[in-house]
Amino acid sequence: MNASNQQLVEFHKTMVKIRLFEQKIQDLYARGLVPGLAHLYVGEEAVAAGVCANLRREDYITSTHRGHGHVIAKGAEIKYMMAELFGKKTGYCKGKGGSMHIADVEIGILGANGIAGGGIPLAVGAGLSAKMRKTDQVAACFFGDGSSNNGTFHEGLNFASVHRLPVIFVCENNLYGISVSQKQHQAIQDVSIRSVAYNMPGVTVDGNDVFAVYEAAGKAVQRARVGEGPTLLECKTYRWRGHHEGDPNQGRRYRTLEEIQEWMKKCPIARLEEKLVKREIITKAKIKKIWEEIEKEIEGAVAFANESPFPEPQDMYEDVLVS
Repeated sequence: MNASNQQLVEFHKTMVKIRLFEQKIQDLYARGLVPGLAHLYVGEEAVAAGVCANLRREDYITSTHRGHGHVIAKGAEIKYMMAELFGKKTGYCKGKGGSMHIADVEIGILGANGIAGGGIPLAVGAGLSAKMRKTDQVAACFFGDGSSNNGTFHEGLNFASVHRLPVIFVCENNLYGISVSQKQHQAIQDVSIRSVAYNMPGVTVDGNDVFAVYEAAGKAVQRARVGEGPTLLECKTYRWRGHHEGDPNQGRRYRTLEEIQEWMKKCPIARLEEKLVKREIITKAKIKKIWEEIEKEIEGAVAFANESPFPEPQDMYEDVLVS
């Protein structure tokens, strides 16, 4: 799965868009302009970009509470995302979902999810649907290391394996389940070895290397499309911010400043930019222009959100399933 030069540039644009979107939310949240909770994806951009670059519009993803990066990489419009975070009627879920529940079924985003591991059975269901309808669609399911201890993980992998479903289980192992180190909640180092119990391939890659993620995810997607079943892909990465905005000192109650700084040196965007310049695929001047253009796009999204109306009180009765 060798990416073309144009694809490499698109990887970069996607990752920069995720980074700048999250940094803008960080600022807006600190100023009290974003209600609810915000779990930021800064530092993990290569995972979403590398996986979703292998997906088609009609393919599915399920996301997590830390889901902004996933939906941006799948093609979500950031102005509708921003409006949703502001609680506005023009948002993806009409202002009712907020940060943790962005969805757009039209482009295969089945929803971010505030429940740890909650997206796993949804992705398995989407994979079952694709198999029953005899399409070559695939479902990519994002979840964290902590979620791989949940029953939904084991049940989902077992069902997908038995029925050879086209699902790529993407474990974003950022080494912490909220504030609990992986060393404290698992007796294993690599989540990918759990694939053995379900007779599917298990692969661990450097989640801060978009090339490694893209290639591993590409192989998993190819297997899934031709009916060879699911894959467990573990991407080792790290969140720069705390578990959520409001987690004191970027989570330094349970991790050290030295650890955070060491991972920041492994910035996935900086690593990609270095390779792009070295290979003469793009110039430093063009990189600067990309950052500036995307920053303007995000400022436009903020303006759209600010200008959009809040839902009316009676809107709470719309889109509600009554049995």
